[in-house]
Amino acid sequence: MPLRVNSMTVHDDVRNHPSWPRLARLVNELAFLDGGSDDAFTLASGKHSRWFFDTKPVMMHPEAGQLLGTLLNIRLQSLGAAFVGGLELGAVPLTALVIGSSDASPDLRGFMVRKSAKGRGGRKTNNPPGIEGSSLAAGGPTVIVEDVTTTGGSSILAAQRLEAETDCHVVAVISIVDREEGAAEAFAEAGLHFESLLTRSDVVEA
Repeated sequence: MPLRVNSMTVHDDVRNHPSWPRLARLVNELAFLDGGSDDAFTLASGKHSRWFFDTKPVMMHPEAGQLLGTLLNIRLQSLGAAFVGGLELGAVPLTALVIGSSDASPDLRGFMVRKSAKGRGGRKTNNPPGIEGSSLAAGGPTVIVEDVTTTGGSSILAAQRLEAETDCHVVAVISIVDREEGAAEAFAEAGLHFESLLTRSDVVEA
């Protein structure tokens, strides 16, 4: 079945890449469930939805992981990102796929933001408490990644925290899947550029 082109959150450079349809198919096969009714699943946000996505199997799949790394690096390089990372847990394996990809810039560095700081930062990196990985001391353009985006609230908070506690400037938030449930509007209201590799509609029809 052909994929529906219906969302501006997927950049043309991603949507038109020859590997994009294959990623949509893999996400459909590995991550997607249709519960058949609007209240079939209770999400982490507390909202109810017919649709459920578990992208951990996608990130842990050899082919899908390579495709994620390739497509995300296309956008990171276009955005001039010096750093990439996001909130535990979903962003941690995704960040590793990005910086470990053969398509990554050799200067790209990764980080993670703990949901609850351990009371210390990086003793060697001089990062603020709860922000770990590469040193962010020099600051620079930063992209936050996440696996599935519903309302965008967690990434908005992570972006605000990074900009308040470091010299990093968040140039974009990029998700594997935009559930099309208000995230794009929330990011726009927060003044953050938002993209996704896929939308819910893309995956449903893959």
